[in-house]
Amino acid sequence: MLTDISRRAAVDFADTTTYVADAGWTITYAQLDRAADEAAAGLIARGLREGSTIALVLPSVIDYVVLYLAAARIGAVTAGINPRLRPREIAGCLEVLEPSLTIASEELLESIDRDRFSVELLLPGTDAASVAAEFRLPGTGASPPLTEDDDRPVCICFTSGSTGQPKGAWYTNRQLRRIAELDTGGAWGGGGHGISSTQFAHVGFMTKLPWLLGSGRTTHLFDRWSAGPVLQLIADHKMPAVTGVAPQLALMMRHPLMDELDFSAVKAIVAGGAASPPALVKECRERFGAPYSIRYSSTESGGIGLGTALDADDDEALYTIGGPRPGVEATIRDGARQPVTAGDVGELWIRSDCVMSGYWNDPSTTAETLVDGWLRTGDLAFIDDAGCFRLAGRLKEMFIRGGYNVYPMEVESVLVAHDAVAEVAIVPRADDVMGEIGVAVVVAHDSAAPPTLEDLRLFAKTELASYKLPEAIRLIEALPRNSSDKVDRRELAAAERAD
Repeated sequence: MLTDISRRAAVDFADTTTYVADAGWTITYAQLDRAADEAAAGLIARGLREGSTIALVLPSVIDYVVLYLAAARIGAVTAGINPRLRPREIAGCLEVLEPSLTIASEELLESIDRDRFSVELLLPGTDAASVAAEFRLPGTGASPPLTEDDDRPVCICFTSGSTGQPKGAWYTNRQLRRIAELDTGGAWGGGGHGISSTQFAHVGFMTKLPWLLGSGRTTHLFDRWSAGPVLQLIADHKMPAVTGVAPQLALMMRHPLMDELDFSAVKAIVAGGAASPPALVKECRERFGAPYSIRYSSTESGGIGLGTALDADDDEALYTIGGPRPGVEATIRDGARQPVTAGDVGELWIRSDCVMSGYWNDPSTTAETLVDGWLRTGDLAFIDDAGCFRLAGRLKEMFIRGGYNVYPMEVESVLVAHDAVAEVAIVPRADDVMGEIGVAVVVAHDSAAPPTLEDLRLFAKTELASYKLPEAIRLIEALPRNSSDKVDRRELAAAERAD
């Protein structure tokens, strides 16, 4: 499926630039297709075949795209491993994957046990001719066609590890095709310019490369995402959509170019990853002059899930994750796996043709997570009176204070509206009387005038039951984040235990 789309794109958009490297050099759709054919021949020469697994421990460079396409041409499975992971986490991913070949950049090579895994070094290319040069056999024609197989594994996306060791969600041709259909409505072409906001190892690239190629757009890459250059590109190319995760959008709001450039071409803001704070949604809408859509999904859902409508009222746009996107079903269930009454908190389950096939080499966890075609997200949520879904935290983040369940995200959604609070996370602390109490870990808007615990409790007491209010406060300069830019709650909880 991926091969068919890339070949068609190489014809329809032959001389169109498909990627612009951070250093400024470019590669066209036709050049990308040719490079993938030559790299496929190189992989075959190394003994790789249909069913082989290839780990890419690489930054988001054009070489990554070439190798991913090359692996798909021979029926091999590509697993992207986020270069932001720590060496221990990278080793854990490789242990789960058991790759036939690992390809790593020079700076990440030390993270890999070369005695245990077959590893080759990749030196990123500096132009279209040298991209993935170590793996290409120049002059090679197209790879022998594979038998059509919708159930052939194509890629593996590792989770961010926010609740433990990363797990590898794997996807087939069938799922990638459906993701492309739902994201684009089956449209071909469209062109324009876009920005890669996440690492290529992320589900936002791995499962969505087919529709990215089918769009015929030009994608700009960054060695490291930075608000200034991104804003400049949005303005220069009159991009109609601003995409990213909430922390990236927050950095844009703080950058001086927000007040200097013309963003009148922007018609929509789309934020993935974690839910966006209401204050951020308001500010982005006002300063970009465009509606803001929060998109809820996960690695396991294929990047397709729920979302707020672009024409949503303030209640939906600011405080919810909207409703299921076309082709997606969603429900809230209790601990007995039964649907709950509207308004009650339970686990969010979703079902679609985009959901992963399972966790690679982990049948037991797969069986716990995929139940009768439904994906258990591990997120707590409830359905409000308008039928919108509202998150209440992670199932494993809930803590019990004096016999009552406390859901951190519910408390955070109230406290973040305080004028002195830039960011906040609620984490539990052991308590001799109550068992556990909530600690508000706060990043202040002004470090010289931070909120006090009493400020927060007075502010939230009309919105929250007394047992949900924080009973301690800790001020920090920035919340720790994991490789997917989600708040690293394990690190915050560990700090509380250490104290």
